[in-house]
Amino acid sequence: MSTSETRTEDHEDHEDHEDHEHPSDQKYMQIALLLAVITAAEVATYFVHIGPALIPTLMVMMVVKFFIVAAWFMHLRFDSKMFTRFFVAGIVLAVSVYFIFLTVFEFWTKG
Repeated sequence: MSTSETRTEDHEDHEDHEDHEHPSDQKYMQIALLLAVITAAEVATYFVHIGPALIPTLMVMMVVKFFIVAAWFMHLRFDSKMFTRFFVAGIVLAVSVYFIFLTVFEFWTKG
């Protein structure tokens, strides 16, 4: 097989994998603005006392930002579902470990 035939086949394989249209620059700017607003809300929790709702509020905002970044900037929306499951399992594990440590320090220590 010649080099030109290999390049043609590689190009055809590449075209087969590109069955979706990437978001426009405007869509990326909208997503960035949404992430900035959520980050501003997270920072605002430092200045506004919301009591016992602080940790759940921050956790929800963290998970929402994770999914937005993974779906749009890492292109998980366009990739195999296996990758999505892998990242979801990671965030579920991370949040679970965090809550376990929160409960250990809150309920199992002598205070």
